[in-house]
Amino acid sequence: MIRARFGKTAAGRLLLGAGALALLVPAIAGCEAGNGAPTLEFHAASAGNQTVVNGIRITNVFVLGAPSGSTLPAGSSASLFMSLFNDGTTPDTLEGATAAGAASVTFDGGTVALPSETPVNLTGPQPSAVLTNLSAPLSSGGYVKVVLQFKNAGPVTLQVPVEPQSYYWSTYSPAPSAPATTPAATPTGAATGAAASTASPSPSAS
Repeated sequence: MIRARFGKTAAGRLLLGAGALALLVPAIAGCEAGNGAPTLEFHAASAGNQTVVNGIRITNVFVLGAPSGSTLPAGSSASLFMSLFNDGTTPDTLEGATAAGAASVTFDGGTVALPSETPVNLTGPQPSAVLTNLSAPLSSGGYVKVVLQFKNAGPVTLQVPVEPQSYYWSTYSPAPSAPATTPAATPTGAATGAAASTASPSPSAS
């Protein structure tokens, strides 16, 4: 009887132990999944703002800022990236854009043609659009108000996030700096300034 009781007790303990282990395994697995969950890793936030207006699908719009911990100084430029898709049956054109805090927004070629049912990606890593001459330092994590002007779809206003040139965007190129202006070269021997306007012929020798 003692042996029988001992055997039953031992068997019961084994069953309880197996049951507890079975309960612990998914719990441990869940903890591991939680620690390695994508929400704890860095991911591109679908790379920016997006909207659909009058048949134009605008996605992944963002401004590239400085590397993490830095800011773009006033007077510098910033790259602008986006994807465009014309869902309409007729072509359209992105004629230009404006951005708060920037003197202008320039596009390669001046305008961007948007054929019907055709994707147009201004997604880098080289910028096709640039915010020029920033009026104030630009920090990552903020937003810039950008207005895109389409020929047919009209104006579209977006609050565009500023992403750091780090992580996913570390290989993206910042906007080129404006070339330094240099004075025009003066031809050798040419008179300049007031001297040129006041110079008079020398009297001839008598």
